[in-house]
Amino acid sequence: MTRKIGRRIMKSVGAVLLVPLLYLLAVAVGGVLSANADWEEAEEGVTIFIRTNGVHTWILVPTVNADADWRRLADASHIRDPRLAGDYLAIGFGNRDFYLNTPTWADLNLKTAFAAAVGGGPSLMHVDHEPLPVADEYHRPTVLGRDQYRRLVHFIADSFQLDGDGRSMPLSGRGYGGSDAFYESRRAYNFVRTCNEWTGEALRAAGVRMGVWTPAEQSIMWRMEPPPE
Repeated sequence: MTRKIGRRIMKSVGAVLLVPLLYLLAVAVGGVLSANADWEEAEEGVTIFIRTNGVHTWILVPTVNADADWRRLADASHIRDPRLAGDYLAIGFGNRDFYLNTPTWADLNLKTAFAAAVGGGPSLMHVDHEPLPVADEYHRPTVLGRDQYRRLVHFIADSFQLDGDGRSMPLSGRGYGGSDAFYESRRAYNFVRTCNEWTGEALRAAGVRMGVWTPAEQSIMWRMEPPPE
């Protein structure tokens, strides 16, 4: 009897350990397998940037150009200091609880981190108004053709929840500083669609070569060209 109980315990422990190992394996495989494998960067078009802080990624797009005017969704009037409105917008997606309750890494706790990594729950869009980005290790530029950029715009814009009048829904006073704002999102957040998978999904929708599943920051950034020396 004791041996049977011991074997059951060992099997249970093995199953618990196997789940995260399989998840990590799926992350690695999903990041290596390519969608849009024949994509090549456009010679002319719209320059976007992919930003990273080592954990989370954003997509930086021109605030206004011939193909899109983001002011209809993310107007400078939504931020605390409209004077900080710039040439680009850094747009990201994430878990609502993590966004609102973790303004700095010092505020991160195990419950919030676990929920953001493997849990579900409501999501938000985050938009930061930026000056013209400079290519560096944290900002990787790429040029999209105009049709590709319009597809990217459609995917990102479709991530915003709109009210009955077709307007985005900013959370008043809930930005990290004077230049950013949070918005209600219509997309689900879970262990499959993480903040970084949203970035990868957006780039795949635009036709950019990207992993078929990109839940980790590394899944995105290893494909972006490093800045010149």
